[in-house]
Amino acid sequence: MRRFSSRGGALLPTEYTNIKPFLPSLPPPPVGTDGSPVGPEVLSALFPSGMIQHEITMEPRVPISDQVRDAYKVYRPSPLIRAVELERVLDTPAHIYYKYEGTNPAGSHKSNTALPQAYFAAKDGISRITTETGAGQWGSALSQACNRFGLDLDVFMVRASYLQKPLRKTFINMHGGKVYASPSKLTESGGSFLEKDPEHPGSLGIAISEAVEVVLAEKRSCYSLGSVSDAVCLHQSIIGQESILQMEEMGEYPTEIIGCVGGGSNFAGIAFPFIEQVLTGNAEIKFTAVEPTVCPTLTEGKLKYDFGDASGLTPKYMMYTLGAGFVPPPIHAGGLRYHGMAPLVSHLVKLGMIDPIAYTQEKVLEAGKKFTLIEGILPAPESTHAIAAAIDSAIDARRSGEEKIILFNLSGHGYLDLAAYEND
Repeated sequence: MRRFSSRGGALLPTEYTNIKPFLPSLPPPPVGTDGSPVGPEVLSALFPSGMIQHEITMEPRVPISDQVRDAYKVYRPSPLIRAVELERVLDTPAHIYYKYEGTNPAGSHKSNTALPQAYFAAKDGISRITTETGAGQWGSALSQACNRFGLDLDVFMVRASYLQKPLRKTFINMHGGKVYASPSKLTESGGSFLEKDPEHPGSLGIAISEAVEVVLAEKRSCYSLGSVSDAVCLHQSIIGQESILQMEEMGEYPTEIIGCVGGGSNFAGIAFPFIEQVLTGNAEIKFTAVEPTVCPTLTEGKLKYDFGDASGLTPKYMMYTLGAGFVPPPIHAGGLRYHGMAPLVSHLVKLGMIDPIAYTQEKVLEAGKKFTLIEGILPAPESTHAIAAAIDSAIDARRSGEEKIILFNLSGHGYLDLAAYEND
């Protein structure tokens, strides 16, 4: 049987898994411009109280509110699928599984954190959320979440993706959100970049600057982010928790876990619950993080304190970074164009627990096309990075005769990204 899922809720976690209590050491805390650690009071200018609590908690298990869990039940648990046709075509002894996060209304893993963030804002009496988005998956997920919890939404979308992916804007607008190409003339930070280059392609760092600037000037709104932070990684842990239960149902256990990385949250989502099992002595697994060669944050970046945005409005975080001012080419995998990496993912790379690799756009889109023809699911351009790495690992298994069990996160579908395949 290729597919395992349960809509009855038995597999849907009631708690998030927090990796921090299990780590041998923690990443250094965020700091201000003067180098001093920043506390929750600084975060309160941007985030609702529930989000701050999830950011700083050291509890190993964090309850999921009933309201959020009810929202999750629309699409969770997501299916775990064995790619038996791909195994056959590759003629590999490896077993290949993928966790498919494209079955929710917005079509990606981003809903896993969009829903609790919208819930926290509504609970605090906030009426509007302002955010950034790269390829549009995050903006789409947050628009759906804001619609559910009765919030307005403003989205600053990286200009390159704004032009490449018009149907993402349609989805966001349909759910009541407003979308602006970033850099824009709506903010001082956006205007400063347009003044230097009226055709600026934008970056996630610039879009973050614009969103943060608006929130700091408008007290009735809060900021929401789709990746990088400890809280977002916490929310995404439901992916790995479900995967553990589903792999047990399959009677197998992964020897390698693969995910694409931009800010790091979807990789963290599938990997962190398994990393907890490794750290507690219950497993031995290889973890592989795949990024684009044109935005090689982990493979070529430096581990240092850096701003989360391009204008220096956020605290500085200890992370692998290409520099807050880095502007990558307008590749189709817009969700992987961030200059930095989640501090927790960065820390685990530093500890040697995660192996980062980088692939070209040509290689990953070819893998995505092959996967579509063989397995029947069109993956988002971001997810094709994980697919390409899984294929390479399965081919290595064929050459060596190793009986690997590969699990990767297919973090979203690509049906709103067809232009990426058409223009490849």
